Amino acid sequence: VVAAMQAHSQVAKVQQQGCAALRNVCYGDDDDAGRAREQRAADAGAIEAVVAALQAHPQEAEVQTEGCGALRNLCAGDDAARLARKQRA
Repeated sequence: VVAAMQAHSQVAKVQQQGCAALRNVCYGDDDDAGRAREQRAADAGAIEAVVAALQAHPQEAEVQTEGCGALRNLCAGDDAARLARKQRA
């Protein structure tokens, strides 16, 4: 997902769908598997890809909505890993 977003950074629909996919992958952090998915996505560059999408497409409401949802799912919480991810966002 991150690689596709990076390769097609100027295509709003790719960015919107990429952000939506990351939002879904990172949904549900109430167990070890969910936290591991979040960390793998962050390690793959998901935070930076989402931020780049938000910056590249400020007038695209769907990119903004999905991007904010992805960042929320990646960064919400107050444990050390999420606090570190918030700094990257």
